Amino acid sequence: MSPRRPASPPFLLTLDPQRPLQRQLYDGLRQAIVAGRLPPAARLPSARLLAADLGVSRNTVTLALDQLSAEGYVEGHVRAGTFVSRTLPETLLQIGASAPARGGRPAEAELSQRGRALARSGFPGSALGRPRPFRPGIAGLDAFPAALWARLAGRRWRTARVPLGYGDPAGYPPLREAIADYVRRARGVRCTADQVLVVSGSQQGLDLAARVLLDPGDIAWIEEPGYLGARAALLAAGATLATVPVDRHGLDVAAGERSAPEARLAYVSPSHQFPLGVTLSATRRLELLRWARRARAWVLEDDYDSEYRYASRPLASLQGLDEDGRVVYIGTFSKTLFPGLRLGYVVAPPGTEAAFRAARAAADRHSPSLEQAVLADFIGEGHFVRHVRRMRALYLERRDALQDAVSRRLGGVVELGPAEAGMHVLGWLPSGVDDARVSAALADAGVEAPPLSRYALRPLERGGLLLGYAGFSDRALRAAVDRAAPELERLRS
Repeated sequence: MSPRRPASPPFLLTLDPQRPLQRQLYDGLRQAIVAGRLPPAARLPSARLLAADLGVSRNTVTLALDQLSAEGYVEGHVRAGTFVSRTLPETLLQIGASAPARGGRPAEAELSQRGRALARSGFPGSALGRPRPFRPGIAGLDAFPAALWARLAGRRWRTARVPLGYGDPAGYPPLREAIADYVRRARGVRCTADQVLVVSGSQQGLDLAARVLLDPGDIAWIEEPGYLGARAALLAAGATLATVPVDRHGLDVAAGERSAPEARLAYVSPSHQFPLGVTLSATRRLELLRWARRARAWVLEDDYDSEYRYASRPLASLQGLDEDGRVVYIGTFSKTLFPGLRLGYVVAPPGTEAAFRAARAAADRHSPSLEQAVLADFIGEGHFVRHVRRMRALYLERRDALQDAVSRRLGGVVELGPAEAGMHVLGWLPSGVDDARVSAALADAGVEAPPLSRYALRPLERGGLLLGYAGFSDRALRAAVDRAAPELERLRS
């Protein structure tokens, strides 16, 4: 006769019908076992009784028990029932007693200094999910030639020209050739294909450059206010950040030299500064390059949306003026094509190519080969240049629609900043207004307008809202202004 097994104590569990029932039941039983409320060898109620008690289907209970059995928490015996496993390690049974409460876990305190800094960096700054006007940095996905892209991808498969093995860490060679040719012609970049490194978006380019060029503790200039992704990449490399103010002429190089002349690197977005939208003047560009030469420092040029300039031709790159090989040029296809592609590029200074290639290989070997091959075809057959030209015209129309709507509904409340380039415009708020509070109120109204203060490490003299327009139709932009108007009109003096 088999020994009598202890009966399980009453099992009380409240299920939330708005959450997956199977997961809740699995979590509840597992926690009861780990905490010792269900001791080893305790018999569980039958699936039929549990289903009746909890008001769920028998299938839901069975699936939860099957998962617990697969993980070793319970074991079933034919015609006897389901029991808590006898072989649970004693250390596992102590977890419930020794673990801190859910709200008091010491996880952040145990991180590295860099980990703690990253946790507080505010990056990523954009919300995930379906974008709402006026989320910045969103391309016009409604106008992307998806059918053409699909045909190019299909042709690659049909003709068996799909690179399936491991690829070059620097990127698919034909794509690197195409990128080098494009940036030479369109951006005045001086490079060969050997200097081009294909990366998973400009964010990885920033991360690799920071790791290759900086030692922990090195000082790096960042624009203030500036791009959160650059701040995060530099923090991840262990850099000490030195904020350098940005005015209507761009990065104040003289201020940077006064505050941190010994910096090893400067991050800039010279063609269209994020988030203020200003352009680094010719005088400041030359000052920055002279400082880099004297200080033997590096310059990271983030050229994230320079293709979209409406008042004149796109400005030549800062890298094209560099005579000393001090500028790392970074570009992305997230803004010109679509962010889900996750492809960008780095133009490494001469002599640094091997280091960048090794860093790329260490990170994740290389970007997906099929997407690189399709993009090489897209550029090489002229589709990319035509697409950028069409999007430039479309974004100009959307910018004009936003400007008109703001002028009509919010004139005297929101003052728009420079809008000659890019995919967003800054809407300045009246002095003394808390832009974070206004942004939160607009979010409740269905409008996504990040506050300027989010992108600054120090208090700003004046707040504002980032108003992205590229990814939204004229109708959506006007409707968003109408939804935002009641909240913003309260700010009238």
